[in-house]
Amino acid sequence: MLFYFLNFHPILQSLCAGCFTFFITAFGSAIVIFFKTIHKSIMDSMLAISAGIMLAASFFSLLNPAIEIANQLHMITWFVILVGFCCGGLLLYFGNQLLDFYTKKIHKRKKQSFRRCMMLFTSITLHNIPEGLVLGVAYASVPLVSQSTNIAAAIALTIGIAIQNFPEGSAISLPMRRDGFSRFHSFLFGSFSAIVEPVFACIGAALVLKIQSILPFVLSFTAGAMIFVTVLELIPESQSNPKKGLMTLLHMLGFSIMMILELVLG
Repeated sequence: MLFYFLNFHPILQSLCAGCFTFFITAFGSAIVIFFKTIHKSIMDSMLAISAGIMLAASFFSLLNPAIEIANQLHMITWFVILVGFCCGGLLLYFGNQLLDFYTKKIHKRKKQSFRRCMMLFTSITLHNIPEGLVLGVAYASVPLVSQSTNIAAAIALTIGIAIQNFPEGSAISLPMRRDGFSRFHSFLFGSFSAIVEPVFACIGAALVLKIQSILPFVLSFTAGAMIFVTVLELIPESQSNPKKGLMTLLHMLGFSIMMILELVLG
């Protein structure tokens, strides 16, 4: 099966990767059908590992290739990378600000539990968009910059995103069930928070393949978005665990896994 996957078109590879992360989210959301809760330390550990993987991927799979390609295209490297990186972070920042404004309006009309559930669903869905773009960029970049990134790194990135999607699914479905939603509706909301990932994975791949000159900007843009999400959500959530030292070691473990894949197989 892996052999066939390696021979797929990059857009089809991106679609498969996005569908995989979507199904992992659905699997995490399905916990609501069988369990009332899941141990917080397990979820925090998964988030810590995936945060490390995503931080390493931001540099080794995105920023470093972006710098090399910008140099090859004789661009003003520092300017292109800086603008792309800042735009990625700012887009997520203003998205969060808009979400806060929207949920305050909901609060005036709906009960607190509904507001909390919708805020959680919307915020996770929003941050799944750059994750989808990252997947598309990673797979589309393989045939273009094979010296800097490869299919093994793209697959590792997919696994890293999937790992942190599992607790995200349950992080939506379990609170919704607790606040009175049915198990089925809680499962649906948790699952469909990640439906944007395969869609934006294909969009990201198509952009890179059609307009190769924007690759440095797109790579740095997705790196900025990924780091914003990681620092804003994944790291603080995992560090809320009483065993902060262990969570930090798991961050380093995730970072090391991605770094080794890039340095050994890149």
